[in-house]
Amino acid sequence: MPTIITAAVEGPTDEAVAQRLVSHVGANMGAVFGKQGKPNLRLKLSGYNNAARYDPWFILMDLDRDADCVPSILSSWLPDPAPMICFRVAVREVEAWLMADGESLADFLGISITKIPNRPEVLDEPKTALVNLARSSRRRAIRDDMVPRAGSGRSTGPAYTSRLIEFASRSWRPDVAAQNSDSLARAIKGLYDLLEHSKL
Repeated sequence: MPTIITAAVEGPTDEAVAQRLVSHVGANMGAVFGKQGKPNLRLKLSGYNNAARYDPWFILMDLDRDADCVPSILSSWLPDPAPMICFRVAVREVEAWLMADGESLADFLGISITKIPNRPEVLDEPKTALVNLARSSRRRAIRDDMVPRAGSGRSTGPAYTSRLIEFASRSWRPDVAAQNSDSLARAIKGLYDLLEHSKL
């Protein structure tokens, strides 16, 4: 019977990515907590860590501008990780993990693969980069959904999140993306390690 992994994430896009990764390693997703932004998730981190003394947990956050490197975040935010917690940080945003599967993303957006950055983790603003990729799409529906309306004051289009959830759930290949994203490769390894530990 597949292992059930409980998760906590920042928002709905991260939930879709976490779901895909949990499925990728052969486990089943249990309840998903958080989904109210990073500050809320950080406040509850110690509680999730306590729960991970008994059951497997996957915590996913974006690095954003909080630090220059992931290890400093992991050690300062969760200095005493429980045996069954996999706490991973996307560099710098989970959008970079999605961009790391360039072939699938280019097909999904309707753009040339040559436009996809081949090192998405070095981008300062992966979300902005992804919106700009959508801006050049040959498909009007993609542009309408993902690119903000002129004068709206928004950074993304009205269905940006829905489109990313669709891509993450149906088209994204974590094993391919991990070849272009070190933080994603570490997350996948961490989930495999979590599965092994949960069977002890």
